Amino acid sequence: MIFKRFAFSTLVSVFVLVAAFGQVSAQSRARIVPSEPKTTNRETPRESQPVTRTSTPAGRPVLTNEIRVVSNSTPAPLVTKTVSSTPTNSAGANSAGANSAAAAFNRRLFGSMQTKLGLVYRYGSTGPNSYDCSGLVWSVFSEAGLDFQRTSARSYWQSFEPVYGDDRYKFGTLVFFNGLGHVGIMIDENTFYHASQSKGVTFSKLAGYWEKRIVGFRRIPLSNF
Repeated sequence: MIFKRFAFSTLVSVFVLVAAFGQVSAQSRARIVPSEPKTTNRETPRESQPVTRTSTPAGRPVLTNEIRVVSNSTPAPLVTKTVSSTPTNSAGANSAGANSAAAAFNRRLFGSMQTKLGLVYRYGSTGPNSYDCSGLVWSVFSEAGLDFQRTSARSYWQSFEPVYGDDRYKFGTLVFFNGLGHVGIMIDENTFYHASQSKGVTFSKLAGYWEKRIVGFRRIPLSNF
């Protein structure tokens, strides 16, 4: 009986040792990773494979480098010039010509004014040795090259176009006083030219006496320039 127990105990111990030895052996074998054999037909990963053009359209070479366009000629403009760029009858040319003619007219007008300074006032006179206010206006404009009918200050007011703002003080603008009983010609915003009953043909300041008596302003159109 004792012998049977001893034999059974020995058999169990052997079985346990064999099982433990087999588990250790399996773990040792799992750690060994065999190296992958080298093969000559291994497929190259897709992202590293060079892209090779295998076929091209007829007559067109394979492009392997960066495309560069080189031109030795100036590209044609989008808009083709068909006419000369020099204006022949443009609004700009007309405006420049009108300004030049007006400047020349103003020089003649001022020159005529200068020749009459100091001459005496005489009602109804148009020169050459005396003038009234409306006669003086008609005379200097006519000598400068702009002729119109000689009449009274009130008729000038009714005949010519009104002006406002800064245009009122431009050289050559007519200024009216005393209920349209007197007329002069503006030189600038401070001075006007006229035939004064007390001083004759002269330049006077607007400030003071005359400024308080202004009725309004008119401009003789230089339509012939």
